[in-house]
Amino acid sequence: MSRILLIVGGGIAAYKAAEMIRLLRKEGHEVTPVLTEGGSHFVTPMSLAALAESPVYTSLWDLKDEAEMGHIQLSRAADLVLVAPATADLIARMAAGEANDLATTLLLATDKPVVVAPAMNVRMWQHAATRRNVEQLKADGITVLEPDEGPMACGEFGPGRLPEPIDIYRRIQPMLDKAVSIDVADAGLLAGKHVLVTAGPTHEPIDPVRVIANRSSGKQGFAIAAAAAQAGARVTLIAGPVALPTPGGVCRIDVETARQMADAVEAALPADAAILVAAVADWKVEAATSKLKKSDGPPQLRFAPNPDILAILGAHPERPTLLIGFAAETDDLVANAGSKLRSKQADWIVANDVSGDVMGSHRNHVHLVAADGAEDWGPMDKTEVAARLIDRIARKLG
Repeated sequence: MSRILLIVGGGIAAYKAAEMIRLLRKEGHEVTPVLTEGGSHFVTPMSLAALAESPVYTSLWDLKDEAEMGHIQLSRAADLVLVAPATADLIARMAAGEANDLATTLLLATDKPVVVAPAMNVRMWQHAATRRNVEQLKADGITVLEPDEGPMACGEFGPGRLPEPIDIYRRIQPMLDKAVSIDVADAGLLAGKHVLVTAGPTHEPIDPVRVIANRSSGKQGFAIAAAAAQAGARVTLIAGPVALPTPGGVCRIDVETARQMADAVEAALPADAAILVAAVADWKVEAATSKLKKSDGPPQLRFAPNPDILAILGAHPERPTLLIGFAAETDDLVANAGSKLRSKQADWIVANDVSGDVMGSHRNHVHLVAADGAEDWGPMDKTEVAARLIDRIARKLG
């Protein structure tokens, strides 16, 4: 989970700040909004506070805010500062190094990465003064996103539109991944170790257009791969069909079916630790070579078992030193995980209750099940689960 300081400038595009906050929160990040005077003409502090579940800061001269969290502390408590929308005026004041309101003071005082998402009239964006100011921000080490092109509220057409929140998030996500810290006393604890991770669902074809799948988003597996890389490991991530960026320092192999995943896992051996997070389909069918027609009636599918990757590794001549499986259960969580631990010859099973909205969510509630008992880790962000698991693996491997 990253902490983001979101500065909302004036302009009609300020309404997108609400969607930006909603998206960042959904992805598991903590957001602290700062609303400029101009921005307050378009959105209210109450709406931003409700979405962020955080106080909204508006004034440099608020005695209560300065007493509880001064602007210097506020500027450095975040992992990243995002200015969206950034008006021509705000960009000009940033380039000049002004500190005449809360937003510009925070920007001048922060020692964290700053990303600017401009939004203004096309002529203002193309004006020589704005271009000069943007180049100054880039020279100062600030990341300036290119605005979108399209129709504007003023009726003109061209570059200057604020990118959609999802596009902004995709551009800043690699920076957020770098900001996530893990709870490992020594970030090099896994140096020299090879960690193998599987993540996401598998897709088993029914015909050329249909598949058997599940709701796994891959977020937990990708978080674990990222945490292992941060701990110094050489990481091989074997991913099913997911729309997630590759974590920094990770070697990613994309597969679709359970058979492809099993083959990729065996090809990646030897490994010091294998963490099988992927939700692999238990069954496959003999896929039709052409699209099944509705007019032909319900298809008669003939099921066959898929390879059991955890069991294969448990009995493999190159079995990893530490073999960890995940068990997605809807009832009898610990008992079912214990049974899986024994039957698959695994060292640990991470059991998670998927009867709610865990799949696709940024939070998880897991139990670590081993031969000597089970630990309830309680509800936490998936990045926190990843950090705790990698810390435990690093200490187990010595």
